[in-house]
Amino acid sequence: QVQFVESGGGLVQPGGSLRLSCVASGSIFSILVMGWYRQAPGKQRELVADVNSAGSANSADSVKGRFTISRDNAKNTVYLQMNSLKPEDTAVYYCHAVVQTTNGRVGDYWGRGTQVTVSS
Repeated sequence: QVQFVESGGGLVQPGGSLRLSCVASGSIFSILVMGWYRQAPGKQRELVADVNSAGSANSADSVKGRFTISRDNAKNTVYLQMNSLKPEDTAVYYCHAVVQTTNGRVGDYWGRGTQVTVSS
């Protein structure tokens, strides 16, 4: 019912920057929350940052001051600007959204993930 197109991952040197984008489409009535999680090898998936429809953002302490999340409601798109990247930011980054679909139901939806590797 809801699909995502994620882009922007890749290989970057420590201290570099990347910008992730995620576009949602499908039977969307309203996107209540949209954001990014990440999962490093051998670790649990964790919230990186998310933003609600009013523009209120939430982020992990480990990325505060380095990552910025933003959202374009008209385009059903969320962006994650990642600066001052560190090797410990290496992970698969997953787009996530809490969506009310056109049938009235509210559910969690996940993208397939995009790899971010920070290495020299």
